[in-house]
Order: sequence, then C-alpha cells, then structure tokens
Amino acid sequence: MLTGKQRTYLKGLAHDIQPITQIGKEGITDAFISQLNDALEARELVKVTVQKNSFLDTKEAANEVARLTNSEFVQAIGRRFVLYKKSKNNPKITLPV
Repeated sequence: MLTGKQRTYLKGLAHDIQPITQIGKEGITDAFISQLNDALEARELVKVTVQKNSFLDTKEAANEVARLTNSEFVQAIGRRFVLYKKSKNNPKITLPV
C-alpha cells in the first residue's frame, strides 16, 4: 500500500511518461494483462489510456487492472491512469519513506 508521500512522488515521475498501452473495445483481456505485467516488470511505472470506444470507466478499469496485475493504482486523469509495481529483478524507483 502506497503512502500519500509515495503516491505524490510517483505522480511526479509519471507526469513526463507517455502511455505505453491502451484498453480498447475488447476491454481488459488476458493478453493485455500479460503485456502490462511485462511492462511493469521492465519499467515499474506505466501509464495506460482507456480508448473512447472501450465503454469502461477509467477509475474502475484502473482498479481492476491493478488487482489483476498485483500493482498499485497511482492516479487517473481523464482517460489515462498510472500504475506502479516494484520490479522483482531490476528495481529502478526508490520510494520515499
């Protein structure tokens, strides 16, 4: 569970990153979760876009994806959301205590 200070720190880091994947009309699929797990392991912090044709609420989709990937929901703005998961093999982000 992230503290407020950690969440704020991650929001600052996420500001400049581009979305690396998107949820489309197919919704949250196994292939999407697999791709996102790989991205989280490599990057730790990822931004995802929910396409307009998806019919999913951004926060609901973010919470569901976070649950399925065992990651932490950081923030949702508009149709984008940010997730964080510490890398098992190559941690890059050091969270404030």
